[in-house]
Amino acid sequence: MSESETRAGFVAVIGAPNAGKSTLVNALVGQKVAIVSAKAQTTRARLMGIAIEGEAQILLVDTPGIFEPRRRLDRAMVAAAWTGAQDSDLILLVIDTSAGVNAEVERIIASLGERRQPLYVALNKIDLVRKAALLGLSAELADRLDPQKVFMISAAQGDGVPDLKLALAGAVPEGPWLYPRDDVSNATDRMIAAELTREQVVNQLYQELPYATVVETETWEDRADGSTVIHQQIIVERDSQKAIVIGRAGRRLKTIGAAARAEIREHLGRPVHLFLHVKVEPKWGDDRSLYREIGLEWAD
Repeated sequence: MSESETRAGFVAVIGAPNAGKSTLVNALVGQKVAIVSAKAQTTRARLMGIAIEGEAQILLVDTPGIFEPRRRLDRAMVAAAWTGAQDSDLILLVIDTSAGVNAEVERIIASLGERRQPLYVALNKIDLVRKAALLGLSAELADRLDPQKVFMISAAQGDGVPDLKLALAGAVPEGPWLYPRDDVSNATDRMIAAELTREQVVNQLYQELPYATVVETETWEDRADGSTVIHQQIIVERDSQKAIVIGRAGRRLKTIGAAARAEIREHLGRPVHLFLHVKVEPKWGDDRSLYREIGLEWAD
């Protein structure tokens, strides 16, 4: 395969929280590389999924949702999203059609007016909206944003995703591939393991636990028998939150650990021994080292 036959480029996947960006990235890649939750603002770092379509390598930058920041972590997440967009070859704006053009989407639209990259729009969750409303929304966004094309998709169901993938493959620049064919993400196994555990914390406790929690991989040992031993800390802000995570007689933490271990084992393709600890750190949002651990830049 000569360089003249190949394509490779970065596609920033942006949108409001809970638009379905991570679900779409996973669908385009063909396997799980980004955590998915019904809770908004789940994605924090600019994790990249690598999708292959023919001779094209599509580097999908799964950015945090863009929203009105209220604290340091929020500012770091929003800054990561816009940096991902500015550094990309293409921008893919994902919109939750069931939410429509709300205030968060309006802020994104206003900011996209100064873009230099080609823009594609994916109207997601089309299974939740009437066809007439979809057509009206598509016409409105085509008029306001002048994108290359508007796609109607259901990332969760896979509807419309192949056509979107073909379009992105044809739009990324000609040139050599930037990663080996078998790579599906640029994130380290250590980072993905922490994210997979955090996914379980969020999905199992999002009704009870505030958004402010982080998972840090403390130690990682690949053993001679082919297994991996991982120790992680689930960091919360208050003692009451620690009690929620641990649960009565430690049952909740065991449930989180069992589910996370299964996800990490599937990702690594080998046996995993996962040990979870819960730590209270009231000001973890001001810890620079934790920002590096989860892949964010410190935001003043």
